[in-house]
Amino acid sequence: MTSSELSVEHLDTAVLIGAIPLFAFEVRHASFFEDSRALLVQVFPEWSNDELVLNQCKDGITNKLMQCTNKRVGKTVLVRAYGKRTEVIIDRNQELINMAGLTRLGMCPELYARFDNGLVYGYIPGTVAKPEEMGSELWAPLIAKRLAEWSKVKLPGDHSPQLFPIIRRWMKDIPADYENQRANDIFHKHFSLEMLNDEANLLESTLTALHSPVVFAHNDLLSGNIVMAETKDAVSFIDYEYAMYNYRGFDIANHFNEYAGFECDYSRYPAKSTQLQWFKAYLDHLGQDSSPAALEVVYHEVELFQLASHFYWGVWALVQASISDIDFDYMVYARLRFLQYFQVKSLVLGD
Repeated sequence: MTSSELSVEHLDTAVLIGAIPLFAFEVRHASFFEDSRALLVQVFPEWSNDELVLNQCKDGITNKLMQCTNKRVGKTVLVRAYGKRTEVIIDRNQELINMAGLTRLGMCPELYARFDNGLVYGYIPGTVAKPEEMGSELWAPLIAKRLAEWSKVKLPGDHSPQLFPIIRRWMKDIPADYENQRANDIFHKHFSLEMLNDEANLLESTLTALHSPVVFAHNDLLSGNIVMAETKDAVSFIDYEYAMYNYRGFDIANHFNEYAGFECDYSRYPAKSTQLQWFKAYLDHLGQDSSPAALEVVYHEVELFQLASHFYWGVWALVQASISDIDFDYMVYARLRFLQYFQVKSLVLGD
């Protein structure tokens, strides 16, 4: 299938999901290693426990992830156990459609199994990006070209932009009060549901007026989700749970915001000249107009969609602060994202 034919939208979603073997098994976070081993010998009956080398990946802040290698056959897979109550945040059915469709298109590692609270899927070898590397001369054009390929993907289902429906849904899950007293104090000092609703209304009216093209978007292109091939001539994207049809401007702006890393060092946000080079690589790979005027249109789009990215992940963190058991300070992260939101807002909207 060529890059101009990245479509499986004719396929039935039930068929896509039904082709993934389902195991009645729960991988408990408290016994992650033991349960991962027990699951794998069910998924791969020819494997045995003593052949497995397990290494937990601890960079994620949504799920628990285990890298599992069978040393006899030289095969590595990943076991992902969904984070506590992440069904509040993530449409797991849509994630399965994303992964199954991308697998059919050769853009996603093989999906071996689904179980009660997670997935078993293939491992992509290579080098995972660091936040400070993503804007480099090596990484940036490869990321732009790969994102252009994602923009061509056609999956079955609704192709309308999901950004604001998801934000609105998440906002309904922000509690009036938090059980953790420190989180509750920070929330009530810096946030209110009324303020969030007012800002969401402003964002929606401002950004929908831009008519940014709607594409299949990854929406979570932080450094840990970008893997450089060993040949250093291509990158792959991993983790598809936030992928959805969305505005082009959001996916690109969100990626640029992730140059800051979890420490939120926004001094790394790319300069305009760097952005224009990135946009040209992206548009050229799509075979679209990359004239100076066209680049300015994308620049303006991305400049404003920075706001949506900060708002999206800020609201996400406010919900996670009430439900997650992962060791990450979601409330402080929410505060940092909204601080940057209001700083950028004053620059690009003058408010």
